Amino acid sequence: MDLGRGGRFAPWTFGQPAPKCAAMGTFSKMHGLGNDFVVIDARAAPVPMTEARARAIADRHTGIGCDQLIVIGPSERADVGMRIFNADGSEVAACGNATRCVPLFVGHGVTIETQAGLLDAQLSGDGASVDMGAPRFDWDAIPLAYAMDTLSMPASWEDLPPPAAVNVGNPHVIFFVDNLDAVDSARLGALIETDPLFPERVNVNFAQIIDPHHIRLIVWERGAGLTRACGTGACATAVAAVRRGLAQGPVTVSLPGGDLVIDWAPGGTIHMTGPATFVFSGEADWESF
Repeated sequence: MDLGRGGRFAPWTFGQPAPKCAAMGTFSKMHGLGNDFVVIDARAAPVPMTEARARAIADRHTGIGCDQLIVIGPSERADVGMRIFNADGSEVAACGNATRCVPLFVGHGVTIETQAGLLDAQLSGDGASVDMGAPRFDWDAIPLAYAMDTLSMPASWEDLPPPAAVNVGNPHVIFFVDNLDAVDSARLGALIETDPLFPERVNVNFAQIIDPHHIRLIVWERGAGLTRACGTGACATAVAAVRRGLAQGPVTVSLPGGDLVIDWAPGGTIHMTGPATFVFSGEADWESF
């Protein structure tokens, strides 16, 4: 699988300057373990997306409402292309829960072009199984502001233990704690996300090892806050646990919204399996956002 990492990302057709979009467009509301998405079909007609428009659509009071906005469009390298926007309007390279929704949205297994590379997603049970590619561990691939060991970072916040850092298409920092319920994840997540150590901000994972094949996890997602589930967070946490000798794949990662199964061995790619759910479909006037 060509991950396309380390080089310049080739934009998709729908990411290029395009004619003004049609007044009305279709969308689906979907979720993966409660991490919810507005999925826009831009394969036939372009839907130009800006930070302001994405933020307006994601607003739960005046828009449609979602954790992330997903735009599905054509690709010259894969079956479809996927762009991902957080609720604050920022565009990100990867979202594991959204990736599982794509084959359900399309109706069959697909290869997906993302800013993180090419991903393969196949329908599986009530969801999908996704090859998320190989994790990266170099400090400048996370990225961090300066060189350091990413397996046990010589940095911490308050009484948290030294974390690990992993890039799985987006940056994650993982804290392994003894008692997950005692962690003020909302306050600490907001504090750590914007720390200058992380020049592109960071997703913050608080994890508790239950046994070598089971991890509890809470994720503060950059640009979205506390979320019921984070697929890339589950991937990054399982990878960090295996690297530290705390776990062995396959690992069940239990999030507030439910469980994901992550399988990874050093030198390989990450395989994530879990549910994806269609909620409803609708039409919207994108020019009104």
